[in-house]
Amino acid sequence: MAHAVELKNITKRFGHVVANDKVDLYVDNGVIMSLLGENGSGKTTLMNMLAGIYYPDEGQIFVNGKEVSIRSPKDAYENGIGMIHQHFKLIDVFTAAQNVALGIEDGKYDLKKVAAGVKEISDKYGFGIDPNKKIYEMSVSEKQTVEIIKVLYRGANILILDEPTAVLTPQETSKLFTILKAMREDGKAIILITHKLNEVMEVSDVVAVLRKGQHIRTVRTAETDPQQLTEMMVGRAVTLNIDRMDPVNPKPRLTVAGLTCTDSEGVSKLEDVGFIAYGGEILGIAGIAGSGQKELLEAIAGLRHISSGSIIYTPEGKNPQELVGKTPMEIKDAGVALAFVPEDRLGMGLVGGMGMTENMMLRTWNKGRGIFVNRKEPEKVAEQVYEFLEVVTPSIDYPVRKLSGGNVQKVLVGREIASSPSVLMSAYAVRGLDINTSYIIYNLMEGQKAKGVAVIFVGEDLDVLLQLADRILVLCDGKVSGIVDARTTTKEEVGLLMTQVGGAAGKGAK
Repeated sequence: MAHAVELKNITKRFGHVVANDKVDLYVDNGVIMSLLGENGSGKTTLMNMLAGIYYPDEGQIFVNGKEVSIRSPKDAYENGIGMIHQHFKLIDVFTAAQNVALGIEDGKYDLKKVAAGVKEISDKYGFGIDPNKKIYEMSVSEKQTVEIIKVLYRGANILILDEPTAVLTPQETSKLFTILKAMREDGKAIILITHKLNEVMEVSDVVAVLRKGQHIRTVRTAETDPQQLTEMMVGRAVTLNIDRMDPVNPKPRLTVAGLTCTDSEGVSKLEDVGFIAYGGEILGIAGIAGSGQKELLEAIAGLRHISSGSIIYTPEGKNPQELVGKTPMEIKDAGVALAFVPEDRLGMGLVGGMGMTENMMLRTWNKGRGIFVNRKEPEKVAEQVYEFLEVVTPSIDYPVRKLSGGNVQKVLVGREIASSPSVLMSAYAVRGLDINTSYIIYNLMEGQKAKGVAVIFVGEDLDVLLQLADRILVLCDGKVSGIVDARTTTKEEVGLLMTQVGGAAGKGAK
């Protein structure tokens, strides 16, 4: 019996970089396959060739036993292949039906017929989508569902989902998995690009592992475990443990009260946010993407205008200081060591044209005198970060903009930790990093906590937050919906707070 889709000897190069190297892979109808691999292993590139975004330099693609040529997304649809990307491609002011209709038959479509088709698909798989609902009125989960309906409406029997749970609550993830299983029962072939091993074990039938562009192995999910999968991805034995210690003599380091911020158009981004971050603890911050996590860290770091509220910093053995109204440099000159790892690594974090040494110097340049700058200490720090975090770069002076996203993140995280902060704020510190390096970072955060640093850790993986943090502050639409004890709460409780403003603060809310 022919496979739903089969790749033979697929190779793709970008200049001298081989993204995929002679990959052989197949998936059958009625099967959910998880595609695993480190950052840069070639997962998305491989699937983009199935979706018609890239074209292979070598190799063959077969759909239901027939060799096909896929040179565009239109070709992919004609062969029953549809890809749901991590970043949605929807028009907010259009309805679900209008978004589904876009691009059909050169714009010649019957909207009532499309709406009826959307409702039929929605009812069949339990999507619960109103065809006439505007996209801007929908939750993130509903928007993702519209993307899935779009490819199903076009006749896709082979679905590719790129990191589909990255922006979903646990409850929404559970609903998505129920839908995927229903589509599997209907004979669809489904490929999930993901890095969350617990979800891989829960929903997939088989797991294919890529490493450095090569297909290492495909295994039945029931016959493997997270440890074995990780070792296949990394190529060596790794330890997946976070050694969380109890806070020792925690003292208030940051006291935030009534913090309110609006953007340039007057739209509220943070409203009456309040909490205390203690030295010697990790305060996790959870929330659906866009709930105010980025704005909160930028406000504390002096990078965002604050409409009202206060941020009191209490250094060890010194008097409290108000941070609101100070520039980032004034905050630093006042002796406040806030280490900020932003979402945009090259936007606010690093200078792309500089090497590692120069980017380390950005933390210390104003300590010099005159036109002479001491490179010895920053160079030493760069060497330490390079070795400890295994940064893949030709040299420590190689421009960081030419590094992969994961390696840029290693440089940024390493620099911030090396600055010996009193408060370490981290936004998605492990985004784009392989599992082994991620756990190194988690335990580095624990090391900072042991030194009495107040660690504020914004994460998108609730399983990790529950293992790493002491308390978890949950944001929803820019407001605090709860602060819970990470040792006693559940993923489900946090998930509910992520979608419910004004929930009970819970234990450990101080």
